[in-house]
Amino acid sequence: MIQNFINGLYEFHFLQNALVTAVVIGIVSGAVGCFIILRGMSLMGDAISHAVLPGVAISYILGINFFVGAIIFGLLSSVIITFIKNNSIIKGDTAIGITFSSFLALGVILIGIANSSTDLFHILFGNILAVQDIDKWLTIGVSVAVLLAIVLFFKELLITSFDPLMAKAIGMSVNFYHYLLMVLLTLVSVTAMQSVGTILIVAMLITPAATAYLYTNSLKKMIILSSSIGASSSVLGLFIGYSFNIAVGSSIVITSAVIFAISFLVSPKQNFIKKKVKIDDQKT
Repeated sequence: MIQNFINGLYEFHFLQNALVTAVVIGIVSGAVGCFIILRGMSLMGDAISHAVLPGVAISYILGINFFVGAIIFGLLSSVIITFIKNNSIIKGDTAIGITFSSFLALGVILIGIANSSTDLFHILFGNILAVQDIDKWLTIGVSVAVLLAIVLFFKELLITSFDPLMAKAIGMSVNFYHYLLMVLLTLVSVTAMQSVGTILIVAMLITPAATAYLYTNSLKKMIILSSSIGASSSVLGLFIGYSFNIAVGSSIVITSAVIFAISFLVSPKQNFIKKKVKIDDQKT
């Protein structure tokens, strides 16, 4: 089975594109996901990943690259959510729920107008085996830009994530770095759409980062570990999906979830098994 997969990588260009794209998306999703969970913004990741759907539909209707529309609507959703949260008594999670469900419904309607049910399925659940050369290179370019931004603004993102009040006190523009992270999140959501679809993007953002958080308290180590887990999950998920002829995007997400489940039981920070054994010993 492994040999067949390796032979397929040598023989089929589409599988080579899928592997490269999956690894790149796994790396960049893992990196951005660390900041998302540290800021308690997992729901925001879910919202933006769904909110890009109308942009994809409009891009399809107009015949332009879906990156353009998706990025515009992703950023628009983050602006609307932040505006509602900051200018009303409505809490953030409520603003997120209203916005992402509305954008998702709008996207489904627009896809219906475009008469493209097949593309809707691929958008919702991904189709990484159909990635073309131009999509692969676009994904690599966007991912490099996102990782470069993280490197350049690492200290600022670190401080504003852990202590926004102190960041504001020392003169940092907390809102600027919030929207910068929203831009990065939107870019990652659009790129990950090809592999796992809008439904499962949040899993690629959150699960590897949550797994890495179980092992370390250092943000740098957490980003490296999260990106490694994301890349590994992508490769294993692609292998399973290709070998057993099942949905690759779902396979990637399930693989990532299994790694998290194992880590939850054995990681030093969680120490779940030892705690369970200790409790049982005390009872006896």
